[in-house]
Amino acid sequence: MANTFTQMYAQIVFCPKGRENLILPNFEERLYQYITGIIQERGQKLIAINGMPDHLHIFIGFKPTIQLADLVGDIKTGSSKFIKTNRFLTKGFSWQDGYGCFTYAHSQIDAVAKYVMNQKEHHRKKTFRQEYQQFLQKFEVPYEEKYLFEYYD
Repeated sequence: MANTFTQMYAQIVFCPKGRENLILPNFEERLYQYITGIIQERGQKLIAINGMPDHLHIFIGFKPTIQLADLVGDIKTGSSKFIKTNRFLTKGFSWQDGYGCFTYAHSQIDAVAKYVMNQKEHHRKKTFRQEYQQFLQKFEVPYEEKYLFEYYD
């Protein structure tokens, strides 16, 4: 679109079904590289990607030429197939339904990227559930506890 100029940034958060610890250190870097490829193929810009065994954070710069829901669907479908095809796990794998998406201003890029890249240290002090609920509260996203991510006991 001529004369259309945008700067949009979003942090996307999602987890494996049941929030199980399935994103293992032996393949997480390859998974992140694969997801980076999906994002780039869709014409978007990866700023940071990192996570824990039970969830993933992706921070992107995106253009209005794509719907974020479609991009997240492409990432989840493609990466799930990647995990299964490469037999990284002895059991099946799928991402849980839903995701969180939080937008930021250009002035926040460095802070958010550092936050995403510092996940391992950050989660020594805070659980994923605490982190996710804080995001929802900070961004004033209405939610009901029963509709948050599934948790297997």
